[in-house]
Amino acid sequence: MKRVLTRCIAGLLLTTCPAFAEDVVTYASYGGAYQEAVRKAILDPIEKDTGMKIKDSAISAGITEVRTRVKGGANDLDVVELYGGQCQQAADEGLLVALDYGKLTNAAGVPKELQGKEWVGFTAYSTVIAWNKDVYGDHPPKDWKDFFDTENFPGTRAMSAYSGQTNLEAALMADGVAPDQLYPLDVERAFKKLDAFKPHVDVWWSSGSQATQLATSGESDMLTIWAARIEAAIKEGAPYDYTLNQGIMDVECLVIPKGSPNPEGAMKLVNLMLSPDYQANLPKYIPYGPMNADAFKSGKITPEEAARIITSDENRPKQVMINSAYWAEHGQKLQERWNAFLQ
Repeated sequence: MKRVLTRCIAGLLLTTCPAFAEDVVTYASYGGAYQEAVRKAILDPIEKDTGMKIKDSAISAGITEVRTRVKGGANDLDVVELYGGQCQQAADEGLLVALDYGKLTNAAGVPKELQGKEWVGFTAYSTVIAWNKDVYGDHPPKDWKDFFDTENFPGTRAMSAYSGQTNLEAALMADGVAPDQLYPLDVERAFKKLDAFKPHVDVWWSSGSQATQLATSGESDMLTIWAARIEAAIKEGAPYDYTLNQGIMDVECLVIPKGSPNPEGAMKLVNLMLSPDYQANLPKYIPYGPMNADAFKSGKITPEEAARIITSDENRPKQVMINSAYWAEHGQKLQERWNAFLQ
């Protein structure tokens, strides 16, 4: 620390001293292409601009790993990325530090409903309907009703086996429930629709890479898939297209688990990761949507690029936002029922 300050003072007339050179902050996410994109688009520029040292970690089990670390008194993570209902669930379980919005000046561009007491929206992804253009030609599906309609849209189907989340919402919209009337979910109605459709599902995919492979191989004529994954398949040459109409959007949030080794550095990092200038870099590496709306005013995102980003002003109204509070309250019970449904 003293050496850093000495170098800063000695070089004060020659260069700008890194603002956070003394900080080492550990950031954990789900790994893979997404975490690599966050590193290139956001973390590397932060390190370059501020001198902050950011150490990467991966938590494939999400809230389960946070819970184990915190309750075991052995948390070594500063900033963690969680998804969907896990954000509020972790807060309800008392696993997280309250955020200081006085220090999170960049949160101003994040929708108010995604500014939780202990979590804040970072990026978003969407579950969408994708289809093989060679199969459906000029008569593609346009919504969940079409996806569930195997008479007018025959062909193989694939859906996520992860959880009932998004699948229950999709089933209800397919059954005629208006997107703005989904919550609280009519669980019985949703499972009745899914029970009838289950024989038509050829593959229940269990990972994003598997879903991508179903498209690149042409194995599934129509499938539910994350928008970023089908974009990757299309770039690899898969003859597929997709619609954001009735896409089911979920948010990736940033949290600081209790016992953070560097809580002050963690708060600084959260604020920096919400910067519209850094967030605007993300779509160049992976088609996840920045949650800070000011990223679209940064000049870095062209209108053509915005047309493909799920959180743009044009695309956001076409989709449904997952109700995180609902899933935080009911998620465990619904997961048990979903597991029984798959069996």
